[in-house]
Amino acid sequence: MGKVVMYSSVSVDGFVADENDQPGPLFDWLSSGDVPLDESGELKVSQTSYDYTRPYWDRIGVTIVGRRVFDLTDGWDGKPPGGIDHVVVVTHRPEPEGWYPAAPFHFVDGVEAAVAKAQELAGDRMVEVAAGDAGGQVLAAGLVDEVRMDVVPVVFGSGKRYFGSVQAQHLLEDPDVVIQGNRVLHLRYRVRR
Repeated sequence: MGKVVMYSSVSVDGFVADENDQPGPLFDWLSSGDVPLDESGELKVSQTSYDYTRPYWDRIGVTIVGRRVFDLTDGWDGKPPGGIDHVVVVTHRPEPEGWYPAAPFHFVDGVEAAVAKAQELAGDRMVEVAAGDAGGQVLAAGLVDEVRMDVVPVVFGSGKRYFGSVQAQHLLEDPDVVIQGNRVLHLRYRVRR
C-alpha cells in the first residue's frame, strides 16, 4: 500500500483558509514562476517548485477530503482535481441529490473507513489527505505517514487550521525536505510512530 500523506498550502501561522473559507494568497506560488506545472498551462511555478511538486502529484492515486471541502468546491463538478483517479469524501451525509453516478467519488462515514477505501482504490500509489478537520482526524487516528506543507509567507491571524481541531500532541521527525521556491517553502515531515 502507498503512503498516507497529509498536505496543503498553509500560512506561516498555520491556517489553510481564512474565517470565510477563502485561501487568499496561499496559492499565489502556483502562478509565481514560468514552468508549467500541468497541461493546462495555468499553473506556473519556479523550476525548484516544479521539481518537488510534479513528482509528488504524479504519485497521488486518491485524495481524501471532508464534506466541507467537497461542498465548497461543488465536488469539482464530478471530476477529481489535478488528474487524481478518485476522491474519498468523509461525511455523515449521503451524496448530494442528483450527484453524477459515474463520478469516481466515494462517500464514507468516518476517517478509518475513508483511509481503508482510499488505500484499496490507490493500490501502491499515494493517498493524499487534505489538511483541515478531516486531515487532523486522520492524523489523530494514527493513520498519517507523512505531513507535507507548502508554507506561504502570509499571516492570517485566524481561520481554518492546518491540523483542524486536533487537541492531542503528535510528534513529527525533523523535516527531511526543506526547499525554497518562489513565494513558498516546501516542507516534508515523517510522522513519528
